[in-house]
Amino acid sequence: MPSIITHAAVPLALWCAADRGRIPPRLLAAGVIATMLPDADVLAFALHIPYADAFGHRGASHSLLFAGVLAALAAVLAFFGSRRPWSAVSSQPTPASTVQAAVFVFICAASHPLLDAMTSGGLGVALAWPWSEHRFFAPWRPIRVSPFAPQFFSARGLATLLSELRWVWLPLAGAVVAWKLIQPAPAFPRKSS
Repeated sequence: MPSIITHAAVPLALWCAADRGRIPPRLLAAGVIATMLPDADVLAFALHIPYADAFGHRGASHSLLFAGVLAALAAVLAFFGSRRPWSAVSSQPTPASTVQAAVFVFICAASHPLLDAMTSGGLGVALAWPWSEHRFFAPWRPIRVSPFAPQFFSARGLATLLSELRWVWLPLAGAVVAWKLIQPAPAFPRKSS
């Protein structure tokens, strides 16, 4: 897996690329949590669940179904969860703000297994669970697999962070800058003299 820190790069890049205020702080926080949540399955090791099991590491929690469940939860919370919805535009929840919250959280959650599939190690990710327990890898796997916590602060951990900087953070930063450069200038109302 890329390190837990690098999974947060996707929601942060989307937030930076969006118009100011389009993704409010609470929705950004939900996106960051959604990118990190699939790795809660490392608890399977403590529970003696085998890595290759459907509920082992990179199993069910790394599926598109899991991302969809998180997106549905985000939609429910956006619409019914509070008087202050995740929409920065309106004080009342709208279908558009609910869909925006769900899509944002889905993209964030789905980015986790997609990044994991691009790593150089592990058993692959169960993207199609529960329909298939096949573990998928991307055809191109440039990201070094991250060591677990005890070895993270080692030479291997540093090599992993440099790999993530090269293959995740810099391309996302470049994409954000390019997106901002091609966007039309905002139309400001003219002041009458």
